[in-house]
Amino acid sequence: MSEIREAKMADELWQKSAVELAELIRNKEVKSRTVVESHLARIESVNPSVNAITVVLADSALAAADLADKSDACGALHGVPFTVKENIDCVGSATTNGVQALADALPAMDAPVVQRMKAAGAIPIARTNMPEMGLRITTDNPFRGRTLNPWDVERSAGGSSGGEACALATGMSPIGLGNDIGGSLRNPAFCNGIVSLKPSAGRIPHATSIPPQDGGIAEQIMLVEGPMARHVKDVRLGYQILSGRDPRDPVSLDVPLSGPEPSTKTVAVVTEIPGVELASPAVAAVKDAANALQDAGWQVVEIQPPELGKVTEIWTHILSGDLKPMLGELRQIMSPAPVAMLEHLFEKYNSDTAVLPEIHAERNRLCRLWSVFFADHPIMLGPTWTDIQFLHDADIDPISGADMTVDRLRFITPANLLGIPAAAVPTGIVNGLPTGVQVYADRWREDLCLAGAEIIESRLGQICPIDPRF
Repeated sequence: MSEIREAKMADELWQKSAVELAELIRNKEVKSRTVVESHLARIESVNPSVNAITVVLADSALAAADLADKSDACGALHGVPFTVKENIDCVGSATTNGVQALADALPAMDAPVVQRMKAAGAIPIARTNMPEMGLRITTDNPFRGRTLNPWDVERSAGGSSGGEACALATGMSPIGLGNDIGGSLRNPAFCNGIVSLKPSAGRIPHATSIPPQDGGIAEQIMLVEGPMARHVKDVRLGYQILSGRDPRDPVSLDVPLSGPEPSTKTVAVVTEIPGVELASPAVAAVKDAANALQDAGWQVVEIQPPELGKVTEIWTHILSGDLKPMLGELRQIMSPAPVAMLEHLFEKYNSDTAVLPEIHAERNRLCRLWSVFFADHPIMLGPTWTDIQFLHDADIDPISGADMTVDRLRFITPANLLGIPAAAVPTGIVNGLPTGVQVYADRWREDLCLAGAEIIESRLGQICPIDPRF
């Protein structure tokens, strides 16, 4: 390929999908170095406006790209850059968790998800921003600053993987890594207009070399790692690369990536959420997505899943059971307002040890009810957030912040509490802001989530990458 043609293509490379970039590199239509340079230039141009990228790994990324250009393709993402959230170990940069106290927390080895991306030939290009210790549904911290929503400077970019989602939405990265214990893959996907997959618990391994290496019960049963991108096909590829057992994560499993064709093509459509009134853009997004699935041959049934309100209640109990004993430590490394929000949350949801057996029995009962529900409705469609992207710091308002956070997450929490997969996919733009939905399925049926998301994407289109709208 001529240098002139490759130089012209470089101006467009940051707009392409990870799958497309891998094919171009594999077919030697473009060099990995050119792809990396295109994204580095995009970071330099865009990141000062949105503050999604915290650390640029330019030297190591270019060196890895040069090595990729000298070798045969070694994996599905050979020579393709990717970004990594700052609470995931990536050798050569700190696992800060968004706090100054961990600015020098250099990992001894890569997290399993980073190892697998590298084994597939992908190249880490940058680290991305997050809230302090991942404990907000927006992205802001005193150490790195606030990540801005590229669609509206006054509204949240979501969290806790908000820097990652913003970087993807604006073309600074084609594919990235985040994690999710309370929507942290799906919240920012909705806010920024991209795609993400929260996998089944145990599907994708989680591990760190930074103490403490072993989290509490909430982390053990609800925290997952997952892929984020602008395209469903990229998220699907990421899911395939990242899945499978790793000995560093004792609950991780080798499970088939897809299952049998469902006996019924019925999709449960959720347009009402107990305890909160859905915003009109959320309802419209669900109905648009339902029409897309119906046009593709799915039978649409409006129905409530079992005890949705109880699901959120038990999720909050289990999460607070981990965090409540840590409040003293958190006060030492976090700013006061987020900690106060957590304290307010715990006032409403007591999780004393004495009631933990009852809480976990309730969780198991809800898992059973939902599994039976999915036997008749192989996929379920509903909103991502119950309302639009909120104004900055509404989540830490001393009076309403805790309630607003829980209310936004009322259709997010089932995936975490029950260990089931959910794909977040955009559906369009209303009043200048992205809209989106979630596609749920039973445990280990990520393939159904992604199939539904692909139908929705194919019918309703994509809205990223974009230039910041300010």
